[in-house]
Order: sequence, then C-alpha cells, then structure tokens
Amino acid sequence: MRVIRSLCIAFSTYSRIPVPQVEWSEENRKYSMCFFPLIGAIIGLLLWGWLWLCDALSIGPVLRGAVGALLPILVTGGIHMDGFMDTSDALASWQTKERRLEILKDTHVGAFAVIGCVGYMLLMAGALSETSAHAGFMLAVCFVVSRSLSAWTLAAFPSARPNGMLDSFARAAHKRLVTVSSGVYLLLCAAVWLIFGGWLGLACLCLTVTWTQYYHHMSIKYFGGVTGDLAGWFVQTAELLLIAVIVFGGAL
Repeated sequence: MRVIRSLCIAFSTYSRIPVPQVEWSEENRKYSMCFFPLIGAIIGLLLWGWLWLCDALSIGPVLRGAVGALLPILVTGGIHMDGFMDTSDALASWQTKERRLEILKDTHVGAFAVIGCVGYMLLMAGALSETSAHAGFMLAVCFVVSRSLSAWTLAAFPSARPNGMLDSFARAAHKRLVTVSSGVYLLLCAAVWLIFGGWLGLACLCLTVTWTQYYHHMSIKYFGGVTGDLAGWFVQTAELLLIAVIVFGGAL
C-alpha cells in the first residue's frame, strides 16, 4: 500500500490525472519520485496517438503542432512550465544568487517569463508540426528521459533552498531507490533510441549527458543548487532540445 500511496502522490503532484487522495506524509512520499517518469510515458503515448490521428486524418501542420505542444501542459497542469517561466525571469535578472532565489519565489510574472513561454511554445509547436507518427516512439521517450533525469538530480545535486518543495521531496525520498529506478528508466530509453534511431539515438544520448552537465553547472553557479523551479526548467528545456534533435535530425 505504501508504494500505491507514493504513486498517487507523484501523479497528484506532477499531473492532473485523477488519482485517489492520500495523506501527504514523508512515509507516503518515500518512493514517489520513482513513479515520476511514468507521467512522461503517458504524455509520450498521448503525443504518439495524436500524431497517428493526424496522419490518419491528414490533419494539417498548424493544428498538429499546436495540439502536440499543448498536450504536456494539459497533462501536467503546467507545473513544469511555471518553473521554466520563473527561472527565465531569474536568469534574465543578472542579480545575486540570493536575489535570483527571491525571484523564483515571486508570484508575479515578469516580461522575460512571458517571452520565454511564448518562444518555447512556438518552437515546440513548430518542431512537432514537422513530424509524424513514424517518429512517435522516439519522441515519446523524451518525456520519460527528462523526468528520469529530473528525479535522479533530486538525489544527486545539492539543494539551493533547504525548506523548498524539492528539498522536501529529497528528504522524504529513498535516494538509493530513486537513483536505481531512474537508471533503469534511462537504460530502457537509451535502448529504444539506439534500436529505433541508430545514430540519431546516439545524438540524443550525447545531448542528454551534455545538457544534464550544463544543468548542474548553471544551477550551482547562479542559484547555489537546484530548486523545484529549476527542475521544471530542466524538464521543459530537455524535452524541447531532444525533440528538436529527433525531428530535424530525422529530416537529414
């Protein structure tokens, strides 16, 4: 039952998928991050299904890209996009680490957050408008990879805010099990990329390693560690970059 409660907490926190409500205790949150990548799997399968429907009904590129870009937002409720927007504001401020952390907590939306969100959605919609269900399996994996890495960095990277939401999950999480489960997810995803994508899958793996390293460097340098908002920024940017590599690399 503890595992089921952890699953429910993961889905109720990081998605809008209806699940039974359970007590928000450290014991129940212990394994929740192990199930975080499953939300990505659901998003990926929905996107694959949408692309298949577009191919079957000859739906044009504008609607194909627009709905495809909105699907992750609809499933997650925009929790990761909120972190992306807050981080965009903080990075654009060029302030001290302390001031950047204050900007992350600010409930107001700044100009750079809006610009970043609009630009992101346009790029995502544009990339997905250029693809089809043929690449759907490789695209679906991107959403699992981003969340697997996000869960792993929770256990591996230092926290910038001792009393923040991400640190709360880190204290409750069984870090060794989170690391092992994330590794299993990533190995399965890497196998899918290499089997179905060949050199394109290898390019995705190289980008995954490089971007995770940059995330560590950026979070430490500008914020002193990771936060929930930075984790959202990482999920969003990793997905966009990986999808861009698959879509445009596949056109070569």
